[in-house]
Amino acid sequence: MNESIGFIGLGAMGQRMARHLLDHGFGLEICDSNPQALEPLLQRGARSHASPRAVADAAQVVLVCVPTPEIVEQVVLGENGVIHGETVRVLVDHSTTGPSVARRLDQALKARGIATLDAPLAGGVAGAEAGTLSVMVGGPGEAYGRCQPVFAAFGRKVVHLGDTPGLGQSLKLVNNMIVGATLVATSEALLFGIKAGLEPGQMLDILNASTARSYTSEQILAGTVLKREFDFGFRLDLMRKDIRLFLAEAEGTGTPALTCAVVKQLFDQAINSGEPTRDMTHVVRVLEDLAGARIASTPPL
Repeated sequence: MNESIGFIGLGAMGQRMARHLLDHGFGLEICDSNPQALEPLLQRGARSHASPRAVADAAQVVLVCVPTPEIVEQVVLGENGVIHGETVRVLVDHSTTGPSVARRLDQALKARGIATLDAPLAGGVAGAEAGTLSVMVGGPGEAYGRCQPVFAAFGRKVVHLGDTPGLGQSLKLVNNMIVGATLVATSEALLFGIKAGLEPGQMLDILNASTARSYTSEQILAGTVLKREFDFGFRLDLMRKDIRLFLAEAEGTGTPALTCAVVKQLFDQAINSGEPTRDMTHVVRVLEDLAGARIASTPPL
């Protein structure tokens, strides 16, 4: 068996990643605020702990995968946080927190002799299920080398971006900003086409064989919205959180973010019109309501 790995945060992504680690022969020390999330992994040999600190007492490498920067800082730096563990030597944050948080974690943990890797993920729940996630890593090369076998258990494309803390987080914000913006822009264009008399499925079929194709047009719009399923697998509130992070970090670097500001307004409207934990594809409904049209397959005659 490989060394025992700590894993804190067993939601939609973490649960699947942890399962792959067990399948690859790693021992697993786990912690989650939801006891029900622990049970499937306990049945497969994982060991549960009452706090992040207890996990960090049991494992030299601890992975964190939680929804927000505030939860990350509590899990890592709080009274019963990873920082107080006696055994931990590498902290890997798979959450999306932004580079500023990554730098704060690095500074605090370095003082305790703990290396930090910011390693956010792309590929969504489907990628976590299949073990084909993209992992974008910032932080010291020695710690990255140690964690490569861990990342290989659930990642297909794993890249070390450099030793500077926050590089992984910066790239993740770039990724999610592009996804949010292309979802909005492509939906607007499709709604124009629909109102001009074009059939939505036919439009997407042609666009996805043309220069306008994107992951959004192929996987999100053609894959879910066109079928009226709205179940891509990423929450509205989490996408808005990432867009807000992008705006804040862009302002800090003096980078224009005009498109991002408009995209944020639409996600704000989508959240204000319903449950924040709905799928992020519900932002399309905001545009549909404004246009008075629907991106839906036309039933065959």
